[in-house]
Amino acid sequence: MKRTKNAWALTLMILCGVVLGGFIGTLTEGVSWLSWLGYGQTFGFSSPLVLDLGVLAITFALTIKITIASIIGVVIAILIYRLL
Repeated sequence: MKRTKNAWALTLMILCGVVLGGFIGTLTEGVSWLSWLGYGQTFGFSSPLVLDLGVLAITFALTIKITIASIIGVVIAILIYRLL
């Protein structure tokens, strides 16, 4: 019997890898020999985009920070997904 893999499971695993990797990268910024895990790039809107319709004001903002630890987390998540 062939098992099919779910794309939603892969997406969830990658999201968990990004979150855990980013968390580990933030935690290790203060450790001198692990500070390289927190190295990365932040991109997105520097200031929020505001759409004011008079009655309703909507604010859009998006900032993404990619670090070495989050990339490692994504790779580990994909490897775990492939093993399942």
